[in-house]
Amino acid sequence: MASQSIGVISDTHGLLRDDVHQIFSGCSLIIHAGDIGTLSVLRELEQIAPVVAVRGNVDRGDWAGSLRESELLEIDGNRVYVIHDLGTFPLTVPADTVDIVIYGHSHRPNMVYREGTLYLNPGSAGPRRFNLPVSVGLIRIEPDGIFPEIVELAA
Repeated sequence: MASQSIGVISDTHGLLRDDVHQIFSGCSLIIHAGDIGTLSVLRELEQIAPVVAVRGNVDRGDWAGSLRESELLEIDGNRVYVIHDLGTFPLTVPADTVDIVIYGHSHRPNMVYREGTLYLNPGSAGPRRFNLPVSVGLIRIEPDGIFPEIVELAA
């Protein structure tokens, strides 16, 4: 298994900042955890790397109709569950059956391990809200482990 980087983004609300292109360059996949805002954000991200996205509570209209509320992926043997609002994490998906849970909604970056599962909220990459940072996440998957980080963007 070779090393790879995954870009993680959420809560763009129709705004994709220039920093994201540089930070996600070299990523083999981008995961958007909802509240995308517009189809143009997804199209622009697709110019960087393949994108897996879930629908957030503000994603409405025809363009968002094909987005699912959650996705379960396998990346280099790691089971990754993507959902917008962690409060709606379904009981039918026990946390101990996944290695990484990616979510958004709160606009607060967070990275914590619970019972061996990484929970990663990249924070909001869209318009600044309150005094919260503007940020994205990166996950490096290497033969010897998973290495997540939160990257703060210039606002």
